[in-house]
Amino acid sequence: MYQPINLTDKIFYVGVNDRRTHLFENLWPLERGVAYNSYVINDHKVALIDTVEIGHVDQFLKKVRAVIGDKPIDYLVINHMEPDHAGSVQILTELYPDMQLVGNKKTIPMVEGFFGINDKDKFIEVGEADVLMLGENTLQFHMIPMVHWPETMVSYVQEQKLLFSGDAFGSFGTLDGGVFDDEVEFDYFKDEMRRYYSNIVGKYGNPVQKALDKLSGLEIEMIAATHGPIIRTHIAEMLEMYDAWSKYEAGNGVVIAYASMYGHTEEMAEVVARELAVQGVKAIRMYDVSKTHASYIISDIFKYKGVIFGSPTYSNELHPSLEAS
Repeated sequence: MYQPINLTDKIFYVGVNDRRTHLFENLWPLERGVAYNSYVINDHKVALIDTVEIGHVDQFLKKVRAVIGDKPIDYLVINHMEPDHAGSVQILTELYPDMQLVGNKKTIPMVEGFFGINDKDKFIEVGEADVLMLGENTLQFHMIPMVHWPETMVSYVQEQKLLFSGDAFGSFGTLDGGVFDDEVEFDYFKDEMRRYYSNIVGKYGNPVQKALDKLSGLEIEMIAATHGPIIRTHIAEMLEMYDAWSKYEAGNGVVIAYASMYGHTEEMAEVVARELAVQGVKAIRMYDVSKTHASYIISDIFKYKGVIFGSPTYSNELHPSLEAS
């Protein structure tokens, strides 16, 4: 039986864990699974913040109903249209026909395209710093395009200083009992946060910097992303990590990623690694690209300043396993 998890007296976590999917976006390994986070504000008006991947909708709805009972959902706030967060929109519109969809000018055409929902009365279009009154809680909306889709926005609960951040500040990994960062081993998640950022968001450093600059004007005491733990203790550290990653700043260390057909390139990589150690480099990470998924290598490239690639010649080109990485 689901016991509602409170962020505040009127805000609840209703997310789900996915331990079955092997590849996120059919690309990134999920050795530790992933959580699809959603939230309910059960105020005078009821607002649902994002949904979950469609394959988990039954469990999701049980959690929502455990919070609101037979009350209707007045608003569904769509911060991000990617199907792992918007996948249950259609079902919710059928179950709650009077529910309005809250999104920005880029969200609404995507909802129409994804789900064929074109009733203009179903939508509330919001712009930068617009607000939605729910009762004791007020949502304020801020646009952060290309973090990491064009329609992406965040929702800020002014009274609670709580940021619903969408995919920003998210992580791979299921929430195994603990939901908040001070209920889990935070260091366990930090590597998966970096792997998530570097592979999903990492290309968009400039938009992330713009988003951080915009959000710096908000007083934030809790960050509730759509993946990973809810941050309430490590907020400053989380913001510092995102600032460094989006500036492509890294620490001392070297990643050596190589492909080797008969061991010769690997021997060269070993020689290079030893020389680096002699020169005082302690953080050295070596990867055979045919054995290690690229997402782990990319994650460490975001962590360390140096990167060295090694490849034999293969049909007058790079070895395919390195080129594919």
